[in-house]
Amino acid sequence: MFEIERRLEEKGISPDAIVAAAMELYVSHGMNEKDAQKELHHKIKKYLCDPNVSSLLLGAILLEDELYHNRADSEIRDDPVFLLSDEIIGMAIAECIGGTYARFEFTRYDQKKPGILAELGPFLDDAIAGLIAGCTSRLYSECV
Repeated sequence: MFEIERRLEEKGISPDAIVAAAMELYVSHGMNEKDAQKELHHKIKKYLCDPNVSSLLLGAILLEDELYHNRADSEIRDDPVFLLSDEIIGMAIAECIGGTYARFEFTRYDQKKPGILAELGPFLDDAIAGLIAGCTSRLYSECV
């Protein structure tokens, strides 16, 4: 949907890198890490095709390009405290996939910024954290 996987790959964000970041904060709920990794990879690929998730991810990509990369003296270069739209996009992605529980999972990934999240700008780090949070939250719910 919206060629979102290709667009993310062009930004250096592969499904494997997303799964690797997810696994850094993985909490076992009765599923071993190898199986969890495989299941998360499947979920991430699935939700990259969801029109709601992919449109929010596209919004994050376009906003980051416009407000971060295309401006030499961007007001949001350092992800200022007054910038909230990036967090809102991340939470919306998380909740779209995993419901209310995913909002709390989003906070864990947003604060720790494991793996590729630490390398991304203010919109994409939260959008990808939301994708991870939604998928891990859904995985945890299915394991219980």
